[in-house]
Amino acid sequence: MPHNVTRKLIASHLVGRGDLPPPGEEVALRIDQTLAQDATGTLVMLELEAMGLERVATEVSAQYVDHNITQVDHRNADDHLFLESAARRFGVWFSRAGNGVSHPVHMERLGVPGKTLLGADSHTCAAGALGMLAIGAGGLEVALAMTGEPFHVRMPRVWGVRLEGRLPDWVSAKDVILELLRRHGVEGGLGRVIEYHGPGLQHLTAMDRHVIANMGAELGATTSVFPSDEVTRAFLRQQGREGDWVELAPDAGADYDLEEVLDLSALEPLIARPSSPGDVVPVREVEGAPIYQAYVGSSANPGYRDFAVAALMLEGRQVAPGVSFDVNPSSRQVLQNLVADGHIGRFIAAGARLHQAGCNGCIGMGQAPASGRNSLRTVPRNFPGRSGTKDDRVWLCSPETATAAGLTGEITDPRRLGERLGLAYPRVAEPERPVLNLSQLAPPLPPEAAWRVRLVKGPNIASLPEVPPIADALEVEVALKVGDDVSTDEIIPAGSRVLPFRSNIVKISEFLFEPVDPTYPARAQASRDRGGHAIVAGDNYGQGSSREHAALAPRFLGLQVVLARGFARIHAQNLVNFGVLPLRFAHAADLDAVAQGDVLVVRGLRRALAAGREVRVEHRPSGRTFLALHDLSPRQVEVLLAGGLIPWIRRRKGARPMSPSDFERGVALRPNG
Repeated sequence: MPHNVTRKLIASHLVGRGDLPPPGEEVALRIDQTLAQDATGTLVMLELEAMGLERVATEVSAQYVDHNITQVDHRNADDHLFLESAARRFGVWFSRAGNGVSHPVHMERLGVPGKTLLGADSHTCAAGALGMLAIGAGGLEVALAMTGEPFHVRMPRVWGVRLEGRLPDWVSAKDVILELLRRHGVEGGLGRVIEYHGPGLQHLTAMDRHVIANMGAELGATTSVFPSDEVTRAFLRQQGREGDWVELAPDAGADYDLEEVLDLSALEPLIARPSSPGDVVPVREVEGAPIYQAYVGSSANPGYRDFAVAALMLEGRQVAPGVSFDVNPSSRQVLQNLVADGHIGRFIAAGARLHQAGCNGCIGMGQAPASGRNSLRTVPRNFPGRSGTKDDRVWLCSPETATAAGLTGEITDPRRLGERLGLAYPRVAEPERPVLNLSQLAPPLPPEAAWRVRLVKGPNIASLPEVPPIADALEVEVALKVGDDVSTDEIIPAGSRVLPFRSNIVKISEFLFEPVDPTYPARAQASRDRGGHAIVAGDNYGQGSSREHAALAPRFLGLQVVLARGFARIHAQNLVNFGVLPLRFAHAADLDAVAQGDVLVVRGLRRALAAGREVRVEHRPSGRTFLALHDLSPRQVEVLLAGGLIPWIRRRKGARPMSPSDFERGVALRPNG
């Protein structure tokens, strides 16, 4: 049977079966590579400690320091030392602070076509640009993959997007993914892998493909996949890694579960309005709104051309008065090439502000805009408050649109700017022989040296808290009721106030739901002695970041059940991994009948989970009973009833956790040892 690229990648990595199952059935996949970043990696390393790992079993595992690189006190710096020591101890590549964002650096140095990549970051899917099956997940699942365990995921439907034509002037790759978000919204990719194919591919560079694959996460897709073709080969040749290239293409006659055509030549500049990636309109419809900030860079537009186009648009001109034009280099290597070609000089001469290579403003680490003022950014997300400003107005757009606005001081269609200034569109090619930076990504230590490394733990790093398994009978108060599309940024805020506590669950739990209801932590804490609490939500609960703090911290405060109309994939799995039961309303109207402060009662939970998908929930004070559904596989039911993934895996492997004193002595423990 002819296969598309997605099915080839899945078929070549299946564990425990030889055939491809129908969509929706859980499959186990062998993982070749993993990545973590510092906002998620500290928990990954603590989880490896808790599981008693000796050394990673993957072909490649990498730890990046890119999110929390602003050092206003000891906490981030201490965590960087901890991550470096853990990478050396466990046999992991280590990318130092300032080396750049994980996704473009991984693509430059470590990504390989045909391989699987599991990352503790929701934008891991960007590596699909290389022809990888690259999936974002919670840190605990990444930690398990690092021990050699397979990754479990529902078999996706494959959504084929046929690209035709060629992008016109002033339109770029960001407009391609914004067009899909305009058509389908933030839930359009749920349960799907987006596979791009067709004649239009030849006109998209590898980094163009990265832009498109990166923001597939905003559609809710499991991942995005591109073929590995001559464009991929050219990119790897530029990186000095042509030997890693393999061809990967759909078979003749391969089909897709869903198909769509996107004519690149018909696209125009697009922009996502505040505060959702799915609220997309043509730039021409919102022209004239004054701006405070224009921001170029991040993992969503990380390529050399994304910066070079902006620099050439600015050449000989000045940023508009009152506008902060922020340049956020994505990797040290890209920064070095921009310096070599004079583009950084062009930015500086025009009045732009240059920041260090990392995530920075995308995750609310600096570059926060002024209150209530428009900020045009090339970042992937604009959830409320994510920028670090509570009442932010962040718009998502291409580098061309952001730069046009930076020059005029208002939202401007870059096509009109070109006409007004007589400016020819600066089509930019990637450097044929780029400067390569090989010095800031440290390779793993050999085992005999790694076993002697001690973990370096600063005062802000705390071991994972133990939580009891879910009870068979629940009587829980609804501590919080929220609406649709609640993001993990709203559950546990990002930014410089909160993320430095990422390795201290007790402390970070104090910030839970701060943008939504800052009184939640106190109510949740009080519920722990009364059997815990529930959260009730609308559709797409937990969209956005993969950070598992959004599941673990509420669980620490007594969360037992989340009852919603629907869940984002990664967050639903994170809830199960930490022993929280995700349930869906069988009838959407039942959501309206449940209020904050009500009590939900479930009896015989173990029997109900074993018997099927239905769970009956008694509602007080009304006394009525309504039906809820779970979507758990038999394996997930086992994990949930064991109290989460860590106790489940301990039980399977017969291993005891390493204690902190074991690691201080550099002791290597084996199962039952």
